[in-house]
Amino acid sequence: MTTFRIGEVAELLGVSADTVRRWIDGGRLPAERDEHAHRVVRGVDLARFVRSLARQPEAEHKLSSARNRFRGIVTEITKDAVMAQVEIQAGPFRVVSLMSREAVDALGLEVGSVAVATVKSTNVVVEVPGGNDPTGPESWEA
Repeated sequence: MTTFRIGEVAELLGVSADTVRRWIDGGRLPAERDEHAHRVVRGVDLARFVRSLARQPEAEHKLSSARNRFRGIVTEITKDAVMAQVEIQAGPFRVVSLMSREAVDALGLEVGSVAVATVKSTNVVVEVPGGNDPTGPESWEA
């Protein structure tokens, strides 16, 4: 059975360890004690909790078939005469979008503004951290 310590849960969800403790103390996230009396969260319980969070619509959520929404802060915008590249930091994730310059201007995007990146894709690559694939992220150079 896979279990996660509070710090690992916090890192996975992009929140603080204190937030995870509040969820546990408030009964929102089940936890148990390990052999060292540390609180741990079973993987199946964490998966159930994360799915429940995903079902809670944001106040300004619009109807959409897309399920992958990353709310974050615009950290960089690069524009030329026709196109623009917009970077959003959504928790621990950096999302980059290429769009028309006209769309950036119409949305009023600027560094420091809040934006939601919505991803709709038929192909999603799933990787396991620490895998042995020589072409995986652990082999990328910084």
